[in-house]
Amino acid sequence: MESSTCRPIFKDISSRELNGFRVRKRPRFADDSSQFSEIGAFEFVHDDSATPPMALSFCKTSRNAHIVAVTGEDGYVSLYNTRLNFPSSATHEANADKARVSEWLAHDNAIFDVCWIKEDTHLLTACGDHSIKLWDTQEQKCIGGLIGHTGSVKSISAHPVNEDIIVSGSRDGSFALWDLRNSKRRRSHFSTSPTDIVKGAHSPNLKTRGRHGKAAAISITSVLYLKDEVTIATAGAADSAIKFWDTRNLTSPFTQTSVHDRTKQKWVRSYGISSLSQDLNGVYISASCMDSRIYLLNVLRLEKGPIKTFKGCDISTFFVKSKLSPDAGHILSGSSDGNAYVWQVNNHTADPVMLKGHNGEVTAVDWCSSEIGKIATSADDSVVRLWNINNTCYSNTRSPSSIRKREFTIPKMKRRKLFEEEEKGSVTAPQPLLDPPLETSMAEIRTPESIKKQSSNLNLNSDSNLNLNLNLYIDETCEKSPDPSFGSPSSVLNPPPSLKRKTILDYFMAHSKLNNRGVCDVIRSALEGDCGFLGADLYEKKSYNL
Repeated sequence: MESSTCRPIFKDISSRELNGFRVRKRPRFADDSSQFSEIGAFEFVHDDSATPPMALSFCKTSRNAHIVAVTGEDGYVSLYNTRLNFPSSATHEANADKARVSEWLAHDNAIFDVCWIKEDTHLLTACGDHSIKLWDTQEQKCIGGLIGHTGSVKSISAHPVNEDIIVSGSRDGSFALWDLRNSKRRRSHFSTSPTDIVKGAHSPNLKTRGRHGKAAAISITSVLYLKDEVTIATAGAADSAIKFWDTRNLTSPFTQTSVHDRTKQKWVRSYGISSLSQDLNGVYISASCMDSRIYLLNVLRLEKGPIKTFKGCDISTFFVKSKLSPDAGHILSGSSDGNAYVWQVNNHTADPVMLKGHNGEVTAVDWCSSEIGKIATSADDSVVRLWNINNTCYSNTRSPSSIRKREFTIPKMKRRKLFEEEEKGSVTAPQPLLDPPLETSMAEIRTPESIKKQSSNLNLNSDSNLNLNLNLYIDETCEKSPDPSFGSPSSVLNPPPSLKRKTILDYFMAHSKLNNRGVCDVIRSALEGDCGFLGADLYEKKSYNL
């Protein structure tokens, strides 16, 4: 009995020794130094005194993508060239003198955020002196000021298309919309007041008060202008809620989500959010929370909450930021333990890449939009480090943000069937499309000019009454068009009060359905009723596709 039981065990061991034993490898590359490399480091120093950097940002255009702007608590702005060769034997101060392109004193207080606009020719700085300044980076000259907040400005974000529109969040609990075109000109620069301001956007509830009755912080820590061009996302220090606002109606957020599930537990501790970021396509949003976790949300499924959670870093202060890569493939974050971390979005359970080298809390981080794998990190040791994540870290699979929702049209056979029923004069409504379930029919977008063009193609010149009725109908529909009295489409921020639909596209789509049916009704009524027997004869002799 013993020999029979031991025999398979020894046979299994011998087969493992001879043929090898395959073990599923855990996707871990945190300790593999070949997967990443430090390509340079320089010190953020001014007047022989080093100060901790507060914010940094790469230029957005491919031509200037190698330029990074760094701001600190001393109010200085410095631009550095990151394509230079930084020898390992050189000191950080020597590298800074070598890479520095320009610098100037922008504020007399700490600069908490910075944003490039206007093809990288202008720079916005958000400061603790309650102001935002617009700078000409070529001349290092202030050309505008945005004044309206009563607290330190913590975050700024520009409109994805029209960079004259800016949103900012402040420690006073408000966020404001600004239009750089609406300004008052002074001698050397202009001054702008907010177009709209929302106060108490993240005001805490009474339940969040501490033991001494003091309310939790109402500061807005991060604002984000989404890629749909009409939505603003805001996050605060009071709770883990992310609110989404429609810029055309800022009375209340149209939706909000929380990174913590409060349905399972009666009481959940509130953690603030330090930063928000989005990918280049605007599909995903990352939120770094004070519970030392980073949450990933899908913009199309906000009601479901976070779809992925990333752990491993230490977020102890609101100065620690995180950044989603442009292709939504990776997440970069600072940490209070002196390291930076990089996660793969498609494999969030794997250990992150740990970037070691800083001697203080890693705060601001950013991705280079054009040079793939190039990142910058800054820390309280007053050093900015540049890293290159090698291509082996990148998966060969498709980027998550490149997966778009497919829109289906009516199949060809069903379209032909509908047209045949129209020619036969069938008044029965078509059956709903049940297969496939995701198919949706897109209404034809029509404008008043296209309606006039269609009417001119109809051979109805022989009947004056019919032409008169058609012209009256077209004039009536043109008066109902979105902007008959305006010279251009309405502003996104101030649409006409009659427009209560979601977008201008929806407005045209709704009118296109009315126009398609209205033209046919007017022609039929004119032929059968207004023209009398002459209209009936024309209706019988001429075949119109109505």
